[in-house]
Amino acid sequence: MPKLVRLYIRQSLIGFALSALFVGLLFAFNVANLWHLVSHSPSGWLAGVLLFMFNGIVFSGVQFGIAVMSMGRDNDDDHGRRRPYVAPRMAEALAPIPVRADEPRMRRR
Repeated sequence: MPKLVRLYIRQSLIGFALSALFVGLLFAFNVANLWHLVSHSPSGWLAGVLLFMFNGIVFSGVQFGIAVMSMGRDNDDDHGRRRPYVAPRMAEALAPIPVRADEPRMRRR
C-alpha cells in the first residue's frame, strides 16, 4: 500500500478516535442536555451516530491536514526572511506620482 494511503488511513482512524472521545465527553458531561435527548428519544441513537460521524469527518480532515503540513522540508537559504520581488521595469512604474489638491470636496451623505 502506498505511504500516502497508509498515512490517510492512520490519520482518519485517529480523527474518528478523537471524535469518539469528544462525543463521549459531550454525553458524559451532558452538555446542552444531549445525553437526555439521545437516551429518551426513540430516534436518539441516530442523532448520536450522526454526531459521531460528522465530528469524525471533521476531526480526521483536520488531523490529515496537520500531518501533511508538518511533512514539509525547509530548503530556504534565507532562513524565513522574505523579500518582495519587483520586476526591473515595474520599479519605474511603482514610483509615486505627486497629485495636487486645491480644495477639499464636500462629502455627500
